[in-house]
Amino acid sequence: MSRIMVVDDSNFMRLFIKNMVKTIGHEIVGEANCGEEAIGQYIKLKPDLVFMDITMPGMPGINAVKEIIKLDKDARIVMCSAIGQEIIIKEALHAGAKDFIAKPFQLCDIKKSIEKYAKK
Repeated sequence: MSRIMVVDDSNFMRLFIKNMVKTIGHEIVGEANCGEEAIGQYIKLKPDLVFMDITMPGMPGINAVKEIIKLDKDARIVMCSAIGQEIIIKEALHAGAKDFIAKPFQLCDIKKSIEKYAKK
């Protein structure tokens, strides 16, 4: 069972992802609604995998990824966003994200990301 953290400014999207994660048998250890909160939660919880939105108020997801990677070079973060432009995807991966899944996504997308990227 992997320990997952969900970061998104939308309550609905956090709940949607959390329900998917729980459905496939993994644990939600934390959640955040902005980049700053994500960094604090990551430090405290050390999740196996983080699903993070790109566009959020305050610190954007890509900046949060950069800060988390500075603190833990082995952090596993998958970006989730409706913004699927190639330049944004490349920027997220260059910042240290392991992968990018475009919204709307399905249960199989979440499952594949957990299987491929969660720390074993």
